[in-house]
Amino acid sequence: MLLECVPNISEGRDAATIDRCIEAVSACGARVVHRTSDPVHNRSVLTMAGTYDALREAAVALAAVTLERIDLRGHAGVHPRIGALDVLPFIPLRDATMDDAVALARETAASIWERLRVPSFLYGHAAATPLRRNLAVVRQGQFEGLDARFELPEWRPDFGDVPKHPSAGAIAVGARQILIAFNVELATGDLRIAKQIARTLRERDGGLRTLKALGLRLGEDLVQVSLNVTDYRATPLYRIVEVIRELASRAGVPVLRSELIGCLPYAAVEESARYYLGTGPLEKRL
Repeated sequence: MLLECVPNISEGRDAATIDRCIEAVSACGARVVHRTSDPVHNRSVLTMAGTYDALREAAVALAAVTLERIDLRGHAGVHPRIGALDVLPFIPLRDATMDDAVALARETAASIWERLRVPSFLYGHAAATPLRRNLAVVRQGQFEGLDARFELPEWRPDFGDVPKHPSAGAIAVGARQILIAFNVELATGDLRIAKQIARTLRERDGGLRTLKALGLRLGEDLVQVSLNVTDYRATPLYRIVEVIRELASRAGVPVLRSELIGCLPYAAVEESARYYLGTGPLEKRL
């Protein structure tokens, strides 16, 4: 049985901390196949794979490193976050089912609480209630809002009896299918344009199916539409880019570049290549 885990860590500037995270994962028998860090987001994403037991131990060891080295009380970045180890999703791969990923998520969250006393919220397929299925909802209010959220009975952590760890916050631990994290940058300092495009695109506001989107500021003359593509077959990357290009053009803003965070299925690349090379089926072209 092979599974994948894609932890999002609230540190994108200190390479030594990310190196320590990778060392901890590798020592448990899991393999880190990709790493990426962003100083503006102040966030790093690891892609690691392994057996059920190896990933569980690697995730707990990773949580221990983030607890030791990251203090959210002094953390700043443009990306929303609730924890030092912010998001911990498990994805079934070879010979693994979603039920296996759900069980692994719940065992890992329990172990992190028992060993490290960092609470967790379960999301995605691992969520105990529909209210927590959407990661964006789980992360509302961010680290600073966890104490107030804990006062609501429906938002007590799934594992842990405290609202948050003082420095490490809480972790969103979940199970999901393969997801593509993909960003498109616009050559403007007007954040309103990125936010409006994100609202137009994302599924929960009536946009493209399976798509999640945020508008973020990267610099004085640069904004970003940050995207999670939860089903690349339903919403191919080329369609997303071309819709953003059209919406940005209407606002008089050019697309500067796009950016992949982590890994993606080869089929997603192949489909977009066919579109831009003009070799794909006509019904799949815009």
